[in-house]
Amino acid sequence: MCGIAGAVSFIEDMREDMKTYEKMQTALIHRGPDQRGIVISREAALIHTRLAVIDIEGGRQPMSAGQYTIVYNGELYNTEEIRRELDDDFSTRSDTEVVLKSYIKWGENCVDHFNGIFAFAVYDEQEHRLFLARDRIGVKPLFYYLSGTKLIFASEIPTLLEHPDIPHEIDAQGAAELLLMAPGRTAGCGVIKGIKELKAGECGFYSEEGLKLRTYWRLRAYPLDESFEQTCEHVRELVLDSIRRQLVADVPVCTFLSGGLDSSLISSVAAAEMKKQGRTLHTFSVDYQGNDRYFQKSRFQPDSDPEYIRCMAEYLGTEHHWTVVDIPELVAALDEAVEARGLPGMADVDASLLLFCREIKKYGTVALSGECADEIFGGYPWYRDKDIRMNDGFPWAQSMAYRKSFLCDRYAEQINAEDYVYSAYRRTADYAEKLPTDNDTDSRMREMTQLNFDWFMQTLLDRKDRMSMYSGLEVRVPFCDYRIAEYMYNVRWEYKDWQGREKGLLREAMKDWLPEKVLRRKKSPYPKTHSPAFLEAVTDKLRKILDEGTPMTDLVKREALERLLTHADHVQWYGQLMNLPQTIAFFIQLHRWLVRYDISFC
Repeated sequence: MCGIAGAVSFIEDMREDMKTYEKMQTALIHRGPDQRGIVISREAALIHTRLAVIDIEGGRQPMSAGQYTIVYNGELYNTEEIRRELDDDFSTRSDTEVVLKSYIKWGENCVDHFNGIFAFAVYDEQEHRLFLARDRIGVKPLFYYLSGTKLIFASEIPTLLEHPDIPHEIDAQGAAELLLMAPGRTAGCGVIKGIKELKAGECGFYSEEGLKLRTYWRLRAYPLDESFEQTCEHVRELVLDSIRRQLVADVPVCTFLSGGLDSSLISSVAAAEMKKQGRTLHTFSVDYQGNDRYFQKSRFQPDSDPEYIRCMAEYLGTEHHWTVVDIPELVAALDEAVEARGLPGMADVDASLLLFCREIKKYGTVALSGECADEIFGGYPWYRDKDIRMNDGFPWAQSMAYRKSFLCDRYAEQINAEDYVYSAYRRTADYAEKLPTDNDTDSRMREMTQLNFDWFMQTLLDRKDRMSMYSGLEVRVPFCDYRIAEYMYNVRWEYKDWQGREKGLLREAMKDWLPEKVLRRKKSPYPKTHSPAFLEAVTDKLRKILDEGTPMTDLVKREALERLLTHADHVQWYGQLMNLPQTIAFFIQLHRWLVRYDISFC
């Protein structure tokens, strides 16, 4: 994994702005601490920072072949198949060269050949155009800013903000995104005025004719007539193949282990593959000081992780590592997590992952994690609660009226909050492709999958990419294999919900890989601190921010923040992941972001 950035103009001379591109490169160094490079010509500047994983010496970037130069962030999991298909001479073992030569041979259709997670740019010096592409599911980021004479792009928003042409401004849309949608974002929106993001499964060209993008992949509906046994076999083959492909690296590989179904499955397969090579898998878990004392069961979190983690580590014979986070360092990391994400995000859910990834990086460079299984296999409560799933709105964001109450009068007058949120929901639900033969349940479940795919899953993928890459840790997500997503979109709901269990199909298909205790464990979300000290600490911190003065009150009603500090309301801000303590912490992050990046309002 790496950081990429650059700029293209057919009017200005890029060579005259080298200091700006060096600043942009410095802002990306956490994503690629091993190597760095810049290639600059009159029309184009291409910037790279590298986290070396495959072919440490041969994969340096930017990489050129004739008239073409590439900067690439990602990992291909079918590199060898494409090499054979290209039938060409290669000077390196890196997948960067494979991507570049694929583009040279197939042009923009090269993306149809790739199985992986990626964002890349190829500049064609002879044709005077830049090709941009992002992976099908949107695991790797790519933001851009388009002015009248220039396209500027980067892996992260803070890198773009290093360019003097880009204003640090928020307009009404940005205000709506921050208070009505965050930590989620409308697809393609970069929140800051003028900044956009290449959408998942999107690619296109920038030339003298402007920027022309197209969607090259989306979830498609097709008839699937398989028995449950055949479906289990198909799922098993896809999941095993995806995990095994993603274990390939020239550096140590480890796994996240929460004791839940998804990370336990990945760890089980990884441990078996390493055992064949005479190696022991290293697994990593996170917990919080005092959680054993303060944990309370709830509908969403019926039990805590440690006993299941210990069960899996013993079952697999892994070398297990614990990261235990205490409250002071968690609160302190809220600010750093804002810089990592480039936006206010998921509060302590981000901050704890940032601290966790930093500890994992001390062992190795690549880790596998279980994100996206819940979205693809139907694991969340809102998939299975009939009342919630039939509700006409985002199932994880039922607090629109509460969120609206924080908007200052200026923006409340400009933004129709109900319409902004509902129209975003409706556009996504209507985009879900269906079959005439779908029954009412399967039709709605396609909508639910599309909603989760485009919104909730993207929020978690943003979190995992930014928090991990901030420490130069590459995290791979095997359940995000597009082949699994394509197939599962067309599996009937009664199979996914086998025996009335969340991810019942996945459990049945992979039952031989787990001990019974873990196989049957009820879903539990990412672990959070249950200590009352966290609520007390973030309350004190936000109170101090308000007392000292903050630009946040140009966006947020001060009286709404004052009420928040009284702990009078207990409204979920974002699903089960963000409640009262996290809402307070979100506004701490919002303040930090506005100050850190000198954001103004227009």
